[in-house]
Amino acid sequence: MTDLILPGLIDVHTHLRVPGGEHKEDFATGTAAALAGGVTMVLGMPNTNPPLTTPQAMQTALDAARRDSRCDVGLYAGASSADSYLLPQIAANAVALKIYLNDTFGKLRVDDVPTLAACFETWPRHKLIAMHAEKQSVAVGIGLAAAYDRHVHFCHISRREEIELIAKAKERGLPVTCEVTPHHLLMDVSDYERMGVWADMRPVLGTPDDVAALWEHLNSTVDCVATDHAPHTSAEKRSATPPPGVAGLETALPLMLTAVAEEKLSLDRVIELMHTNPRRIFNLPEQPDTRVEFTLQPTTIRNETMFSKCGWTPFAGREVAGYVSRVILRGTTVYENGIVSAEPGSGHLIPTSS
Repeated sequence: MTDLILPGLIDVHTHLRVPGGEHKEDFATGTAAALAGGVTMVLGMPNTNPPLTTPQAMQTALDAARRDSRCDVGLYAGASSADSYLLPQIAANAVALKIYLNDTFGKLRVDDVPTLAACFETWPRHKLIAMHAEKQSVAVGIGLAAAYDRHVHFCHISRREEIELIAKAKERGLPVTCEVTPHHLLMDVSDYERMGVWADMRPVLGTPDDVAALWEHLNSTVDCVATDHAPHTSAEKRSATPPPGVAGLETALPLMLTAVAEEKLSLDRVIELMHTNPRRIFNLPEQPDTRVEFTLQPTTIRNETMFSKCGWTPFAGREVAGYVSRVILRGTTVYENGIVSAEPGSGHLIPTSS
């Protein structure tokens, strides 16, 4: 057995379901799952219930994160036509702003130019704007980045047309970055046809050609690998109206290091995509004396070992190159041999007042 040593990973795209969805995840279980996956810092998305578009909702989520998180947590503010005037009030407590140009639930979808303009004009320029943009909406985001000369980060890019458009924007020197997910790299529409709702997420899985395009750009155009950890209970997935989304925090590193073993990319590139670039792009604090130990020994992903409250993954049964054996956060062992020892509340909030 051989151990690899990596820095603590940073996942810039997670759904920790607080407030309003605690039956499927909360900060204690979601950050336990993160540590089990070698992730020591997570950024939580704002499409909660209520969404993080008001000072009150943001404070509720921050209080829960401060009380329950086992690793470091930052939260996105959400853009909403109804609450855009509140953005200056919640910016101080958010790591970035999330704008949904495509499918989402509740009041977070933004499809009017005045709200988009208000976001780009009032959100602090030193903080990132991230977008859920698919297909032609990616062109809208690139146009806004050019018009306002400010950085736009595109979440979970999944189509050839999208990644090639972002590549062209980068060639022109426009201030854009993007992320891809392990499930869009390793699954395609045939998996949905085989697994049904268990492989349903947003964006939906692409074609084999879309997957090939993501791999073609993984060493160049792509800036981050993020999980889009979006847990739902098995009962919800079996219901008459199953919600889209899959868990990802515990499987991302084993899956990406399996790709390294298969010589699809290098270990250094995995570290860039899952630590160095996320920290730089989102201007996140350093975590001193933090590392992840990964044991190279073939193992099989199993639902039964998951810390996520949902308890299932579409990758169950898949063999991977190894497993996370130990995680040290700021000099303290927080995960070892299948046991999370970090206490709820031991994680730091980002940004912090100290």
